Amino acid sequence: MEIDILDDLESLKFEYGIPEDERYWLYLQGRYRGLMIKGCAHALFFCKLFCTLRELLRQGRRKLHPRSVSFDAASVEDDSLKVGVIGCGHLGKQLVNVLLRLVPIPAENLHISTRRPESLVEFQKLGVRCLYDNASVASVAKVLFLCCLPSQLPNICLKIQNKLEKTCIVYSFVSAIPLPRLKLLLNHTNILRPQYHFTEEFDNDWGDAKEITAVLQDLEVIRGTYPYSNVGGVILSIKWLEGVFYAAINACTAKNVYHSQVLQILNKLFLSAHLESCETDKASCPKFQLTDFLNKNYINSLFHRRPFPWFDLTTVQLKETPFSRHLSATPALQNHLTLLYAQSFGITPSEEELSEVSAGSPQ
Repeated sequence: MEIDILDDLESLKFEYGIPEDERYWLYLQGRYRGLMIKGCAHALFFCKLFCTLRELLRQGRRKLHPRSVSFDAASVEDDSLKVGVIGCGHLGKQLVNVLLRLVPIPAENLHISTRRPESLVEFQKLGVRCLYDNASVASVAKVLFLCCLPSQLPNICLKIQNKLEKTCIVYSFVSAIPLPRLKLLLNHTNILRPQYHFTEEFDNDWGDAKEITAVLQDLEVIRGTYPYSNVGGVILSIKWLEGVFYAAINACTAKNVYHSQVLQILNKLFLSAHLESCETDKASCPKFQLTDFLNKNYINSLFHRRPFPWFDLTTVQLKETPFSRHLSATPALQNHLTLLYAQSFGITPSEEELSEVSAGSPQ
């Protein structure tokens, strides 16, 4: 049996040498870890969701145009979710590992731009394209994660703003740059930026394992990352979840899918997991309608065979929307979404547990 003689050595621990009167600040280390774990978990859920969405859109085209749609290798390649990551420091590396191992994103569909690509040998061996070319990565990405420092962002945005496709979803982890500023820097509206805040009472419930890929297989940790959960003291703004919905609608609009078909796709995508009560009371099972996403005046002028309008995701995340009101007023929908999130990690919580999570949320 091998024994690590350095394991549990006090002098190698982070807090060694810190005076007792300054150890209070060590809680910030736990907050940072909790923030990174939640951020990676939500990015994982988002990517899984959009892989499923792209498959649903492909299936829809097959049904509508069985003879005219090509299914050759090039068509399949175009439908695959290509992911770009700009910045591969500690957060970037953890995110890439999560995307590769837990979504999983095929290595050939993952592109990384970092100032030191030679340091990413382990990813290169797997087939990930690692380079120092932000514009190149932005030009191929369907989803682009920004994991850089705030000071680096203006220059990065200058290089990539003309390379982004309108449909590319820019997913920013740069919390110091507000959404309006990021929209201006990128000249782009299809942006998601999860916002987190902290409770005064912080519990370090984020596991001891160093690798986030291992932590995100711990059931208790996963429960702490539920969108409506306040476990661990790190809380996600539900405006992010609204942004994910409207981002899915934009993806359908880009494919010119009629709004009636989009509602069917959203029902399959977000409401495929059902509660036990849905079996006994089918009327309690939520189904999406146009009024959940659009105001009534707009709906009255919307033709039947038309797609949804294109939504500015920055506005969705900053202002109240029809979906904001619908989501906050529908506990059954909140429970369905929490169930969908849990099942994406291989967990099926009870309906009682789901209700407790929603009830405990401060939002």
